[in-house]
Amino acid sequence: MAVATMARVMEHRALQYKRTFRASIFSSFLNPAMFLAAMGLGLGGYVSASGTATLGGVSYIEFLAPGLLAATAMQAAAFEATFPIIGGLVWNRIFHAMYATPISPADIAAGNLAWIAARLVMICTVFTLVIVAFGAAASPLIVLAIPASVLTGMAFAGPIAAFSATQRTPEKFNAVFRFGITPLFLLSGTFFPIESLPPVVQVAAWLSPLWHGVALTRSLALGTALDQPLVALVHVVVLVTITIAGAVAAARTVERRLVRG
Repeated sequence: MAVATMARVMEHRALQYKRTFRASIFSSFLNPAMFLAAMGLGLGGYVSASGTATLGGVSYIEFLAPGLLAATAMQAAAFEATFPIIGGLVWNRIFHAMYATPISPADIAAGNLAWIAARLVMICTVFTLVIVAFGAAASPLIVLAIPASVLTGMAFAGPIAAFSATQRTPEKFNAVFRFGITPLFLLSGTFFPIESLPPVVQVAAWLSPLWHGVALTRSLALGTALDQPLVALVHVVVLVTITIAGAVAAARTVERRLVRG
């Protein structure tokens, strides 16, 4: 894999986004901010008024905001790793055109993942500024919540991109979002502590990359990460491991698809 050729793939994705970015402004930036306002300030006012002991003594919006940040990164990464990947392999076959040049399949996979990471940096940075503007930042360590949430998104991007490279139609993406992304969004600690879930569901949540991402991002945003540094390190190791494994899988499935046509 060469950095120069990988950068060409990333440049292609950036030029595509330059033509279509207006369509993603609402879903990528405004929608999470509106969700934070409605849930954090609206519903959060009732939750905080009834007591915050189960939330660790913080207000509901302070509890919700970092979890929503990590979940937003997951959702954005999932979208970027589905339709654009199948588009490049099936619909416009631009990845095949790249493969006819010195760009290797590994460069194509890495360039796409690098672009997804860049998109997540933009989304998470803007959302973090919104969190600060809402007064939901409980610690200066929220700055580190940006790379933590980006890492959360990348833990989904690689595996999903690997799956997308095996598809010829987008029908199965509905199952990915309906039975994967949406349940994780709701049941991985974003809106409430998973301790309130049944034990079986708690175990399933612990196995989710999003739970690790939410827990890590929240501990940084609330400034509690330094109280249990080993726990934070475990979250990082899990997310990094999944990200690397997903990237390797994506490179292999993209190569297999390009070679076979």
